[in-house]
Amino acid sequence: MISFNNVIDNDLIKEQLRNSIKNGAVYHAYIIEGEKGIGKMNLALDFSAYLVNDEKKVMSHNHPDVISVTHEKPDTIGVDDVRKQITDTVDIRPYMSEKKIYIVDEAQKLTQQAQNALLKTLEEPPEYVVIMLLCTDEKALLSTISSRCVKLKMKPATDAGIAEYLRKNFEIEEDELNLTVAFASGNPGKAIRIAGSEDFRKLYSETMHICSNIKNMGTYEILAAIRRIRKLPTGTDDFFDLLQLWYRDLMMYKVTKDINTVIFKADRVAIMDLAALSSYEGIERIMEAIEKCRTRLKANVSPELALELMLLTMREN
Repeated sequence: MISFNNVIDNDLIKEQLRNSIKNGAVYHAYIIEGEKGIGKMNLALDFSAYLVNDEKKVMSHNHPDVISVTHEKPDTIGVDDVRKQITDTVDIRPYMSEKKIYIVDEAQKLTQQAQNALLKTLEEPPEYVVIMLLCTDEKALLSTISSRCVKLKMKPATDAGIAEYLRKNFEIEEDELNLTVAFASGNPGKAIRIAGSEDFRKLYSETMHICSNIKNMGTYEILAAIRRIRKLPTGTDDFFDLLQLWYRDLMMYKVTKDINTVIFKADRVAIMDLAALSSYEGIERIMEAIEKCRTRLKANVSPELALELMLLTMREN
């Protein structure tokens, strides 16, 4: 029976798919919903591998009966993409298997025209076809599409599930593992992306330098830090996430005085020192400033100005 070794947690969905196979009730269309990195593609590929009975070819994206629909435009999947890759080929029977599977990643990007073209196939699918629509928001799909699909909504993984997966698949120290799990916030893709990543280590080092020294940094040093942050290959979202974890630790230690409650155990001395210098209100103001900076950058405010205002708030509080 299908193992779903590449999917962390989400046991109810796994059991639902296993039962559909056991009872001979595999449906012709599924919507798999969940945030980016949650494991939607892994679920689709594991399910596909069982349906076509060839895990090796499916996982290497080399099975002729498992088709991943691609699109040239980054923000939309157009009607031509759907016609060329699905509706024009759907009547061609499988080459090697009993099933022919179409996987549409980022299905929330399907234009209305593309969805209408796909609808015709969903209304009268050949008995051998299975279509999987992977999306971050099922509401982006027409109700006529949704009503013809089985809906599977993936939930964030548990910290324990992510930690177990990392221990099995990565050589990682316990402190780094704990930080990676906390940073991932239930998102396996995020954890896998940063586990053992040299880019993430550089980001971590830069962030810890700023957090530990911000109260003593002059304006020139702050501007230099901004330049370094903007050059980081990981981008600013990971930087903000690390900052929020750091100040969460600072608040937690200030409240409990228990160093075992913090995530950044390797930086416990800096946390204890800063907790003594910071007020509850000051930490709250800093956390608000981090979120405000993130929002400003998304609204195309000058990155230098947004980051400078945030770092000045961190220094003053």
